[in-house]
Amino acid sequence: MEEKNETFTYTYCAKEQEEIKRIRDKYTSPAKEETSMERLRRLDASATRGAAVVSLIVGILSALLLGVGMCCTMVPGWEAYFIPGVAVGVVGIIGVIAAYPIYTHMVKRKREKLAPEILRLSDELMK
Repeated sequence: MEEKNETFTYTYCAKEQEEIKRIRDKYTSPAKEETSMERLRRLDASATRGAAVVSLIVGILSALLLGVGMCCTMVPGWEAYFIPGVAVGVVGIIGVIAAYPIYTHMVKRKREKLAPEILRLSDELMK
């Protein structure tokens, strides 16, 4: 008599199954309506997103200007560029300092604009 070695293996991973389900839903589900909570979250995030992008751009460009100004003042043989290098460096410092106030001002303006809609949605959700 022959002896048969039949085995059955099964592996289950809940995280993988959830990820597979999320990916599958992206391709099979029709566009669904945005719920009030999703809209509230999206509006809240949009209040800071644009301001963060602008302040990062201002800060990075200003830091680069500061670096260019430092290079102009420190390179031997570039004595003619010392005064313009100081001026460029000062502009860079002002830009770096201004990045955060730009951010706070833009966030404040955007929140004032979004306040009525966010309050309406939060009142609707709290009932």
